[in-house]
Amino acid sequence: MPKAKKSGKRKRFDYTKDRKRMKKQYLKKCNPRIENTQIRNAWDDNKSIARNLGEMGLAFDPNRTLPIKKPRLTGGKERETKAPVNIVTKPYVLNQLEEEASRPEKDSKTLSSDLIEYAQHMVREHKFNFKAMARDEKNYYQDTPKQIKRKINEYQRCHPEHFAAFISSLAPPQPMDQ
Repeated sequence: MPKAKKSGKRKRFDYTKDRKRMKKQYLKKCNPRIENTQIRNAWDDNKSIARNLGEMGLAFDPNRTLPIKKPRLTGGKERETKAPVNIVTKPYVLNQLEEEASRPEKDSKTLSSDLIEYAQHMVREHKFNFKAMARDEKNYYQDTPKQIKRKINEYQRCHPEHFAAFISSLAPPQPMDQ
């Protein structure tokens, strides 16, 4: 059987390779970046993933964490799998994660400037007569009255203060009492 070509050659040091850079690349590949800041700050590179998460009070394997009742085929007695009890040494991570999760989510939905301009034009010209809006010449996409109503309601929901200011600017000025 033939030998591999380079098996008999002696090893030579490659001076063209940057060993420091190669080690950095290797470590970066082995330890990927943790996106969550709380977990990243509490992470210990010398410990395993399961041990790190256990110390933070998080589950590495949900199948082992939650007890599952398994019916026996022969007996009929149900047996629970025991969850390993880890001592939580870093409870602040869990508290920070719970606090972050309990914050209300900010509604970041916005509309395009063209759609806002379209809705403002329709309301300015036709007030809230959606059938007249459907016949308007600016209705390029031939939206039905319900589609136009939906677009205006979406504008009203996404930008409530902007919409209120726009409606108040349409109202005729009140006469001053003297």
